[in-house]
Order: sequence, then structure tokens, then C-alpha cells
Amino acid sequence: MKTCVSSYSFSNYMRKTGANQKDIISIAAKMGFDAIEFTDLSAPEGMTEMEFAQILREESEKCGIPIVNYTIGADFLNCEDFDAEVKRVCLKADVAKALGATGMRHDATVGYKDDRKKYSSFDTALPTLVKGCKAVTDYAKTIGIETMVENHGQFCQESARVERLMGGVNDPNFGWLVDIGNFLCADDEPIKAVGVAAPFAKHVHVKDFHVKSGSEFDPGKNFFTTRAGTYLRGAILGQGNVPVYQCLKTIKRSGYDGYVSIEFEGIEDNLSALETGLENLNKMIKSL
Repeated sequence: MKTCVSSYSFSNYMRKTGANQKDIISIAAKMGFDAIEFTDLSAPEGMTEMEFAQILREESEKCGIPIVNYTIGADFLNCEDFDAEVKRVCLKADVAKALGATGMRHDATVGYKDDRKKYSSFDTALPTLVKGCKAVTDYAKTIGIETMVENHGQFCQESARVERLMGGVNDPNFGWLVDIGNFLCADDEPIKAVGVAAPFAKHVHVKDFHVKSGSEFDPGKNFFTTRAGTYLRGAILGQGNVPVYQCLKTIKRSGYDGYVSIEFEGIEDNLSALETGLENLNKMIKSL
């Protein structure tokens, strides 16, 4: 396995310093990451997304750190025009190609927003989600981009649901961005969930959380609640409650030997947190 870092991990750093997504490429390279991935490009004023993607690719080549994945939002369930949403997501695959990435992760949905459909189940939504994901991957494969969804957003987050989406699309070009920490957001035990997800993995996020019981007093600022009310707060990789090492062992046993990407969303200083997280991740990978 090789190490990677998500641009999302630098969010606080970019807000505090005014740095942009180009600036963090050299930082990630100097830290010693093997690769970087980007989340929703923020092109400077007067520049198109495609133009910025090319600049990022040139910078990554200059710094010797490849861009391996592109992560974007999507929602096939709540969009006003399904065909237009599919087309929009397909165009993002072109951006992934311009970045030099080989994969693109897109959401499937955040769940029903229409109160009139609040009693609708995942079963009701699944055919629409399958149709959207299949249409996108059918296009993406023509330009050499693999597509994937992440266990993300609570509604389409627990392993049993995402596994059914995998089976519905049933295309080797389509797979799973396995986020080992995100399962907790849907109260899905990571050790068990990763065992379900690993055979479908096309990319991996190693994320850690501090976990506090929902039966305890609200711990306050920077914590959020899971679907069932457990409290979570982002942690430095290896310092939280997610069984990161065991999850990595399971993923390794499945045959996955690609990139594992740190996605840090804690309150600690971004750069020092990532340095510590990378040190821990390298130790884990070395001992697998």
C-alpha cells in the first residue's frame, strides 16, 4: 500500500493562511506522502475548472507527487433534472482526467429532502441511485476513469446499503471508496463494515474519530452526532477510537494494494496533525 492525503485535510490551513489547492501540493510532497487527491476544485477567479486542473497536474508533476483521485458531490435523488445531474457528473470525470487521476468518487445522494417522501426507504431510492451511478461509470470508462461512491452522508453510508448499490451497478469500472471512519456516522461497526466493503475497494480513506456515548452529556463544540446519537469528533490518525490497523489488515487481505489516503478533519493544527498521522500510517503499513 502507498500513502496519500486528501486536499480536504488542509481545509483549516487554507482558510487561515489564504493558501490555495495548488500550494498544498508541495507541502504534501515535502511531508513524504506518496500521492494526493483533490476534493471539489476551487479555481481562482477568472480561471475555469479545467484550466485549474491542468495547473494542478503540472504542479504535481513538478513536485513528484501524483494526483490519484478526484472527489465531488452529487445527488441523483434530489436533483431537479436527473439527466442534467448525470451529465454534470460525467463532465467532472473529464476534470479528473485533466488532473491526471485514474479515479473519481462521487456521492449517490444525501437522502430524501422532500418531506412528502420522508417515509420512503433506501429500497425506494436504490433503482434511481443504480441508474445514475451506472450512467456515470459507462461514460467514465471511455476516458479511462474508474468511478466509485463512498460510504458517506448517513443515508447511503452503512455497509449493507452500499454493498447493495455495488451489486445493483455490477460493473468492474465502478467500486467503493472505503472510508474506515465514516461507517461510525451510520453507527456501523468499522471492523465488520470493512469486511463487507474491502472486496469492492478502489480507494481507501483512513480517518479517525474520538467517540463518546450518546447517553453521556453533550461534549459540546466540534463534536457532531451519528444517526443514532453517538458523539464523534475528528482525530489525528492513530489517536482516536477507530480500529485503523485492524481495518487495514482486512483491506490488505482482500487483495487491495493501492493508495490509503488520510482525510483529517480534527481541530488540531493541520500540518502537525498530518505529520503525526503519516508517521502512524507508515508504521501500520510497514507492519501489515
